[in-house]
Amino acid sequence: MTTVGQPLQRLEGPDKVTGAARYAAEYPVGDDLAYAWVVQSPVPRGALRNVVADPLLDPIAVLWHGNAPRLSDSDDPELALLQSGRISYRGQAVALVVARTLEAARRAAQEITLEIEEEPHDAVLRADHPGLYTPEKVNPFFPAETSDGDVDAALARAPVTVDVTYETPALHNNPMEPHATTALWSGDDLTLYDSNQHPAGVAATVGAVFGLDPSQVHVVTEHVGGGFGSKGIASPNAVLAAMAAKVTGRPVKLVLPRQAMFSMVGYRTPTIQRVRLGASADGVLTAVDHQAISQSSRLFEFAEQTAVVTRHMYTAPNRRTGHRLTRLDMPTPRWMRAPGEAPGMVGLECAMDELAVACGLDPIELRVRNEPAVDPESGLPLISRHYVECLRQGADRFGWAGRDPRPRQRREGDWWIGTGVAGATYPTMALPSTARVRDLGDSRYEVAIAAVDIGTGARTILTQIAADELGVPVEQVRIRIGDSTLPKASMAGGSTGSASWGWAVTGACRELRATGKLEVTYDSSESVSGQKAGKHAFGAHFAEVRVDAVTGEVRVSRLFGMYACGRILNPRTARSQFIGGMVMGMGMALFEEGVLDPAMGEWVNHDLAGYHVPAHADVESVDAAWLDVQDTEANPMGSKGIGEIGIVGSPAAILNAVWHATGVRIRDLPARLDKILPGL
Repeated sequence: MTTVGQPLQRLEGPDKVTGAARYAAEYPVGDDLAYAWVVQSPVPRGALRNVVADPLLDPIAVLWHGNAPRLSDSDDPELALLQSGRISYRGQAVALVVARTLEAARRAAQEITLEIEEEPHDAVLRADHPGLYTPEKVNPFFPAETSDGDVDAALARAPVTVDVTYETPALHNNPMEPHATTALWSGDDLTLYDSNQHPAGVAATVGAVFGLDPSQVHVVTEHVGGGFGSKGIASPNAVLAAMAAKVTGRPVKLVLPRQAMFSMVGYRTPTIQRVRLGASADGVLTAVDHQAISQSSRLFEFAEQTAVVTRHMYTAPNRRTGHRLTRLDMPTPRWMRAPGEAPGMVGLECAMDELAVACGLDPIELRVRNEPAVDPESGLPLISRHYVECLRQGADRFGWAGRDPRPRQRREGDWWIGTGVAGATYPTMALPSTARVRDLGDSRYEVAIAAVDIGTGARTILTQIAADELGVPVEQVRIRIGDSTLPKASMAGGSTGSASWGWAVTGACRELRATGKLEVTYDSSESVSGQKAGKHAFGAHFAEVRVDAVTGEVRVSRLFGMYACGRILNPRTARSQFIGGMVMGMGMALFEEGVLDPAMGEWVNHDLAGYHVPAHADVESVDAAWLDVQDTEANPMGSKGIGEIGIVGSPAAILNAVWHATGVRIRDLPARLDKILPGL
C-alpha cells in the first residue's frame, strides 16, 4: 500500500499543540536581545523633515532617514526603508525605535515627534478616476486586455443580456502569526528567524538590500503561522530588524502589531468589475465582457489579474476582458489567497446567476450548456477539466434536485432560506526546485529541500511522497525544510508548493534508487520546463443560507465544495485546505472589508475587533469532497494545487443563495444586513 493518498496526521502536530514548535519570534538568541518598534506615518502623503525622540526614555537607537544605514537599490520600493523622507501612504514605516524591552521600545515610539510637511492626498478608487490607465500586463505576466470577435455587436443582437457591476472591498491578510523577524549578525553574515513563505527568496532579497551574497544570509523558517500570500516575499520587518541589529550590534526582534498588518504587508485591492453577458434565449452565451478596475500605490505597480479567470471558464464566440489601474496614496496591494481569481469569480459567477434568472434556467444547467469543447483562451484540447462532473456530482451530494428557482419561496419562522451555486477554478502550475536525498543506512533516509510549511501540511506530504519513492515507511524518512541553506526551492504560493517540491523530491528519490548512490541532489528545472501550460483545477461550490426577515442577518447553514484537483496526496490535509478556503470565502461574502476613511487615507477598522473574520460561531456546516481523478501529465504525482481553489467561487455561491432566499441581489460586497434589510 502506498503512503500517498493516506490521511496521515501532520508530523509536526504534537510539537505545535505542546508549544515545542518554534516560530520566528521564539528563538533564543542571547541575553543582549533588543526589541524594535516601527513608527508609522500618521499622514497619507507628505515629506518627513525631522524626528525628535524623548531623551528621558533612553532607547538604544532611533533610526530614520536622517541617520539610517544606506541600503542598495531593490526591485521592490517598499524595501527602501528609511531611505528618504517621502511619505507615500498612511502607515508607511518612517522610523524605528530599538530598546532593551518591548515595552520600552513601544513607549519611546509613542513619544516620538515627527515633523512632517503634509500634502493633499487621493485615496479613493472610483470608476471615473481620471488617473485610470491600462497596465502593460497584469500579474504575473498576463496581457491586460484580450478580445475575440465583436463583443459590442453580439451584445446588441443578443436576445438576453446581463449588464452588471460588482464591487469588492479591500481585504486584509490576517494570519494567526503576524509578520515577525529576529535578526542577528556575525561579522558580515546575517541570520534571520523570519516568518515567510520563501526562505531562499527572502535570503536573496535581503542579501541584495544589504549588499551581501545570498550565501551570507541564513533564513530559518521552520514553522509559520499562516501567510495567505502576504509572506511570499521579503517583508519590511525583515529589513528593519536586520538594519537595527547592524546598528546596535545586538540581536533584534521585530514583531509587527496586528494594526500594522493593515498597512505594511499588502492587501487585496478593491475592485470595480463590469460584467456584460449576451446569450440566446436558451442560455447559450454569445458574448462575454469582463472589465476590472483596481488600485495600486504610488510606489509600485501591482496589477491584480481580476478578469483573467473569465478567459478560461465558458465558451462564447465573442469575448473580451480588460484591466484598468489607478495609483493612489495608499499602501501597495499584494497577493492574497487566489489573487485575481477570488474577486474575479465573484463578478463572473454572480453575473452567470443573473443570466440564469433572465433565461429562466437552472443555474447549473446554464453552466453546463456553456461548457467549452476546447480551452476558451488557448483553443487547446481540454485535459482533466471535470467541471461539469463537479457540478453534477456536487448537486447530487448537496441535494439540489427539486429546487424552486424562484426567490423568496421558502420560509421557516423568521428565516428566509435559499441556495446558490458557483463554479471554481485555479491554475495548475509547478516551479523549479531542488531536493537532496541521503541514504543514512539501515533503510533510513534524509530528504532536504528549502520548502516551507505555512500550515498546509507540506512537511507531511513531502515525507509521504519520499517514502513511496524510496519504498520505505514514513517513519524511516527524515524531512528537513524551512531553511534557506538547504537545496533551493520555490515559494509556498500560487498552489504550487506540493507540485513543485514533490516533483524535485520524486526525482531525487528515483535517482538515488536507480544509481545506488548514498546522496543525490535533483534539480527539477528541466523537467518542469516541459510541463503543459493552461492546466487548471476545477470545482463547484454550493451554499444554503438563511436570512432573518426582521434583521437581515445572514447565516450560512451549509457550504459544500466538490473539486477535481488531480490526485489527492493526503485527504486529511487536503480537506483542511479546501474548507479553510471556503470559510475564507464566507468572510469575503459576508464580513470582511477594509472601511476607508477618505479624509484620513486609512482603513479605520485596522484590527480584529473591527475587521471580522469568520469564527466558529459563523461556520455551521462546511464540507468538501473530490473526484477520484489524476492528471499524470501535470507532475509525477498526478496532483493539482488545492490551496486556493476553496476561496474561488464560494463567495459567489453564498451571494447567489442570498438572492434566492430574499430576492435581494448584493453587488457590493460584503452582504451586510444594512444592504439586505431595505429589500426584505
